[in-house]
Formats: sequence, structure tokens, C-alpha cells
Amino acid sequence: WVDAIAKSLPELPDEKRARFIAQGLSPYDASVLVSERELADYYEELAKGVDAKAAANWLNNEILGRLNKAGLSITEVPVSAAANNAIIRMTADATISGKIAKDLLDIVWAEGGDPKEVVEARGMKQVTDTGAIDAAIEAVIAANPEKVEEVKAKPKLAAWFVGQVMKQTGGKANPAAVNAALKTRLNLPDEG
Repeated sequence: WVDAIAKSLPELPDEKRARFIAQGLSPYDASVLVSERELADYYEELAKGVDAKAAANWLNNEILGRLNKAGLSITEVPVSAAANNAIIRMTADATISGKIAKDLLDIVWAEGGDPKEVVEARGMKQVTDTGAIDAAIEAVIAANPEKVEEVKAKPKLAAWFVGQVMKQTGGKANPAAVNAALKTRLNLPDEG
């Protein structure tokens, strides 16, 4: 009889916390997530098929941050866990950048809608086309010849170029592709 009752009990917070830690979360993140049953349930739905740490970071930083600012609880979140899962997936597969993901969340938070459809309809996909990235790099170089000389002396200044190219592409360029293209175009060493 006692065993039957024990089997019918839901997973207790300490067990859930241990399971979350085993998935790769820090003890702190796991503790935050099990502090409320609704929060843990939302996280589990959000984390389906994506990196556990990425899901926890997204929930703790983006979702809970917005809820705190609005004075809402997890039960009142206007964006479903499944919609947030889609945003995390698009970030993971480089369809969108981290910055675009935050902008996308703002849109879905305020207006609703399916994140994938919003990305398509509003042209929010990350630019990975090297031709477009190269064109943006050439425009930045042409407008700033003095910076080209500076970066050759101090390769760490390449970050300035990355920022300018990101600005030129409206934040849509893949930063890793921009870095790689800039290093090649400006003949910068790998550690620069």
C-alpha cells in the first residue's frame, strides 16, 4: 500500500533539481527552476529537444526578466514555451542571431504569432550569404581607410569593423562569418 502511494506521488523538487543538474544545469539554475512548480513545468516544455543550458539561460534572462519588468508571474507569460523553444532552435541552427532572437521575442511578446512565421514575414533571417557580407565589408573599408591602417597595427581593432558591418547589415549578418571574412580581407592573424 505504501509503495503504491509512493509511486503515485509526483516528482519532488529535490529529485527534479538533481535531474536538471544531470542535464547540465548549474546547481543555482536548477534551484531557481524548481522554486515553483509552474516554472519547472514551463522550463521542461521549453527545453524539449534543445540544449538544457541554453533553455535555462533563455528562461532566466529573457523570459523571467520581462516578467519581472511587467510584474507578471510565469503563469501569465504571453509567449508559450513551445514558441520560445522555436526561437531557441532558430538561434541554435543560425537561422537567426542572438540579437535577432531578442527582437523576435519582443515582437511575439507584444503581438503574438508563430516565431517562424514572423521571421519569414519580416525578413529577420540571419545573413550568411558571403556575397552580402563581403559587400558590407567593402563598404565599411571604403568609408574608413584610416581605420584599415590602424587595424593592421592593432589587429584587436577588428572588432570595430565587425560592429560596423553588423550595423551595415541591420544586425542580420552572422558575426562568425563577418569575423572570418574580415580576417581574410584585412590579412589579420588568427589571434587578432
